[in-house]
Amino acid sequence: MHISLSFHLPPFLYSFAKFLVMKKIIECVPNFSEGRDMHIIKQITDAIESVEGVRLLNVDPGKGTNRTVVTFVGDEKEVVEAAFKGIYKAAELIDMAKHKGEHPRFGATDVCPFIPIANATMEDCIKCAQKLGERVGKELKIPVYLYEYAASAEHRKNLASVRHGEYEGIEQKIVLPDWKPDFGPSKWNEKSGNIAIGARDFLVAYNVNLNTTSVRRANSVAFDVREAGRKVKNEKGEEVLQPGACKAVKGIGWYLPEYGIAQVSMNLTNINTTPVHIAFDECVKSAYNRGMRVTGSELVGLIPLKAMLDAGKYFLLKQNRSAGVSEGELIKIAAKSMGLDELTQFEPEKRIIEYMLADNNSSPLVNMSLIEFANETASESPAPGGGSIAAYIGALGVSLGTMVANLSSHKKGWDDRWKEFSDWAEKGQHLKDELLKLVDEDTRAFNKIMEAFSLPKSNDSEKIARKKAIAEATKYAIEIPFKVMQLSFQTLEVIKAMAEIGNPNSVSDAGVGALCARSAVYGAYLNVKINASGYEDKAYADNVLRQADEILRNTKNFETEILKLVESKIK
Repeated sequence: MHISLSFHLPPFLYSFAKFLVMKKIIECVPNFSEGRDMHIIKQITDAIESVEGVRLLNVDPGKGTNRTVVTFVGDEKEVVEAAFKGIYKAAELIDMAKHKGEHPRFGATDVCPFIPIANATMEDCIKCAQKLGERVGKELKIPVYLYEYAASAEHRKNLASVRHGEYEGIEQKIVLPDWKPDFGPSKWNEKSGNIAIGARDFLVAYNVNLNTTSVRRANSVAFDVREAGRKVKNEKGEEVLQPGACKAVKGIGWYLPEYGIAQVSMNLTNINTTPVHIAFDECVKSAYNRGMRVTGSELVGLIPLKAMLDAGKYFLLKQNRSAGVSEGELIKIAAKSMGLDELTQFEPEKRIIEYMLADNNSSPLVNMSLIEFANETASESPAPGGGSIAAYIGALGVSLGTMVANLSSHKKGWDDRWKEFSDWAEKGQHLKDELLKLVDEDTRAFNKIMEAFSLPKSNDSEKIARKKAIAEATKYAIEIPFKVMQLSFQTLEVIKAMAEIGNPNSVSDAGVGALCARSAVYGAYLNVKINASGYEDKAYADNVLRQADEILRNTKNFETEILKLVESKIK
């Protein structure tokens, strides 16, 4: 595709990135002490959404807990303003003197944490907590305690310590010197209670369902699993702490009357330390050892995509099955394995934070049907052109190699080799996803060039700005197809391995994959070459072309080797 005709938005799964890089993104997750009256909840979320720039991601009410977890994002100024409006409305509508629920609580807005998501630091979130706390204390006369990273003292870091005694114990606790509020009056606010405002890392609120109605039995599982464990007596009769199985996990047991079950309610404060699937399996083990059974689980609020993908891979590998399947399939396996849809329908697009932040219009090409894509390519529009098609061909080629790997991992009599093929399939899936991103990215690159050429040039400063924009866009239009070349070349390793050791009945598929990979590399090469010809930095252009020529030569040699291997096996 020539630059005078040729090169749009970031790719699928990373389509939210453009939104993120534009400004700091901070997540706020206030918990309101109302989970039954949807009219009240709606008024609170309407107040939050009234702030321009804020995106409401999730509203998760619980009848048994009588509590609603709300998740929204924005920059520092936006999230503080939206949080204040939500707290203000909750103070107006919720009377804590009448509140009853299973979850520990001590205020109409019980907690309000800030979490760094993109281009934001924990220090930014601490400042948000301090600004909000000062305003809530001053304007609403609600006692405020700062917790976690925003805590003003060591004994206030742990939310459980701050909230200890709950609403019923505030009147006595608030007058103690150690529990003087950070902001607001040091006296009991009977209607609104207190509020804990903090800054913390991303936390996953996760509940595991048990086939019992006993809170005591649910607590026994929670104590087995949570980091704090339980108090036990040693051989001297002294009480000591016996740690639980999972670090960075807090948990208690409770009963949910609307479902007639008890749950282990957990906060996973570091999912790199204890992932969701490990917390789930530890609950399964503990419940089984205590004569119970885990029947499912539920998420409260949002979860990162990686946590779901890791869970899907974990459960597939436990079954000695290939983990090299699509993202959608991994999420499905994770949800089914952990029973995330037992109580309510699990909808990934409403529960996974990356999906909630995604711009669904940013990957128009890869979201088309095959017919739509072909028709769009054949239309009078100059994009998608050769660069996008090359990326797509590369994705199809490695998809064939990945298919052979997955078929081989399930082949009867090859049970001892399933992990080897699973590893190849995972590598193939990764390359496929990266190439699919570049289908739309190539069109984005073309659009950048067109936009640069359309800039005004009526005076010297405009001419300089236009020239600079054209140069930057042209360089980008070289980089994208060059990336397609690199990735498509890498796919040949997967394809060759499958031609050599994969299911012999599918060797022709590996051959077609090699042909696709070679076409992808060559097609992208033509785009690199034509765009480099118009780039003023000749040293840069010549260096890229030297690398591109080498990739093309190696690709042709690789393709020849694979096709000979395929032909020999077919004969």
